[in-house]
Parts: sequence; structure tokens; C-alpha cells
Amino acid sequence: MAATKERARARMRLIAATRASLGQLGYEEVETPALVPAPGMEPHIAAFETPFVPDRGDGARRLYLHTSPEYAMKRLVADGWSRIFQLCKVFRNGEVATQHNPEFTMLELYSAGHDYTGTMADLERVVEAAVRAAAGDAKLAGPLGPLNCAAPFERLTVQEAFTRHAGVDPFALPDPRKLREAARRAGVPLFPVSGEHTWSDVFFEIMLTAVEPHLGRERPTFLVDWPPSEASLSRLRQGTPTVAERFELYAQGLELANGFSELTDAAEQRRRLVAEQTERRRLGHAVYPLDEKFLAAVARLPECGGVALGIDRLAMLATGAQEISDVLLFPAAEF
Repeated sequence: MAATKERARARMRLIAATRASLGQLGYEEVETPALVPAPGMEPHIAAFETPFVPDRGDGARRLYLHTSPEYAMKRLVADGWSRIFQLCKVFRNGEVATQHNPEFTMLELYSAGHDYTGTMADLERVVEAAVRAAAGDAKLAGPLGPLNCAAPFERLTVQEAFTRHAGVDPFALPDPRKLREAARRAGVPLFPVSGEHTWSDVFFEIMLTAVEPHLGRERPTFLVDWPPSEASLSRLRQGTPTVAERFELYAQGLELANGFSELTDAAEQRRRLVAEQTERRRLGHAVYPLDEKFLAAVARLPECGGVALGIDRLAMLATGAQEISDVLLFPAAEF
């Protein structure tokens, strides 16, 4: 079902407040292309592919609708833009569900001189302002009970969350066989794969089944400090290479945002993207090319933090919508 006029108007108030609050924080709005030569490499995300054929017939090549504006925006930061944001449509093939639409709206922002703690501080102010504009108050009647979206939000480490909600410490179980055994003891079902489940396969299933539904029950929660294998674009903590400076934001079990202290080591970034190409191949997914201009830019990046926030999901939360289609005027299911 498409959005009502009331929800559509609340969504636009939310977007206007997002822009206004970012302006107050000193961010500049930018635009980057939606058609790109290389999309994101995340193993479980599929891009829309399209051939580009010039009128004269020469120079034909394959392009993709971007799954995120991340690569292009980091090139801008590398070229001297210090605090930037973008509100744009992004595209992910195959994603149609209660919380997924193949075309959705993303807020992406980057700030030079920040690590992930500074990015979290800015984001919680933006989220609070957006919710107040859409709902009239920071306190919501969430689907799981009252939810207070006033900053500051809760910070909870991955290790704390897994131990508390699943009885499993993934950092203490680097052997995938031992993590599989712990998942079975915790009653977590593992999805079928060809061959054995990898460590990341098992981590994802525990997260999805036993941890995620409990996050952000009474106020939004930043889930911080991730295993490096689950943070391919994130910087590792200096002196603690077993922890990546990544966060996700949750509200009543709904993932809203994903951010990092950004990786600035170009050689390490290349290694991680090649590893993701290998993982995509293992899963039988399309293997995308490396974005060489992005990789060249990584070497010039200053210390910076960045985050992507799902605007449609935030609108769901602020308006009490049960499905993403309830906050879209033209959801994919009604094309």
C-alpha cells in the first residue's frame, strides 16, 4: 500500500529537517552520479546493471546504478571537501520486502577530522531533529513500546550485545567450527550453503536471529566495535587490530544506519575489496570490477568519519508505518 498524504507530508518534513540540521552542523550538500562504473562490493548486495552505448557506437561499456554514493563522495573528501552530505536515490536489485524497496532514499555524510564517535554525535542530532519534525515529538509509540529518540543514544559493543542476547562471544571464537557449535547451542538455525559455513556466515545468522531484534528497544542504540571481517571499509582500532571502528544504528530491532571511521590505507582497502570479490564468487553472485579512481583517492583521504542512513526506514519509525511501502508514494510492489 502506498503512503497516505499524511505520511508523505511527514516524510517531506523529515527530509527538510535533515537538511536544515546538517546545515547547522556545517555540512554542505553535494550531488554525485547515479550511474557508475563499479558499484559497492558487499557480498550480499546486488546492483542493477545497464549497458552504456554511445550514439556513435564506440566506447560501449557496462555501468551500474549505484548501491551507495560512498565511492564518489570519498573522492570529494580526498580532494578537499571537509563536511559533505547527500540525499539521493540508491538502487539494490532483488530487495523487495517489508523493510526493503529496490529504489530507496539514503542520507550519506562524511566529515574530515572526525572518527566514528564524532559521526555518531552528529547523526543522533540529525535523527532527533528529523523525528521531531515528522512526528511532532522525539518520543514515539514504537511497534515494541515507547521509544525516545532524544539524543544521546545508547552505545553498545558487538561483544556486549552478542554475549547478552545470544550467550556467544564471537571475538573469543575465531575458529568458524567453534562459532558454528556455539550458534547451534544457542538455537540459531544456519541457512544452507554450498560447502561449510564461513565465520562470517555464522556471525550474520547469530546477529540476525538472536541479537538484532533486541537492539534499541527504549531508545536508539549504536552497535559499535565490529569484527574486522564485517567492516571492509572501516579503519581498525590503533593498538587493537581485532576491533574495527564501525557502528550500526538500531531502533526497536530496525537497522537505520551504518558508519565507520573510514579506512585511509589504499593497499589494505584493495586487499579487502579483492577478498569481497572472492566471497561474491563463492556465493555465486556477480563479481564487480574494482573502482580504481576510488582506490587512488583512499590514499589521499584525511582522517574522517562517514555514515549512511536509510531515510525511508527513519520515516517508517517516525510515522508508525509497518512497511516501507507505507512511506513511499510509488513502492515497487505497485509498479
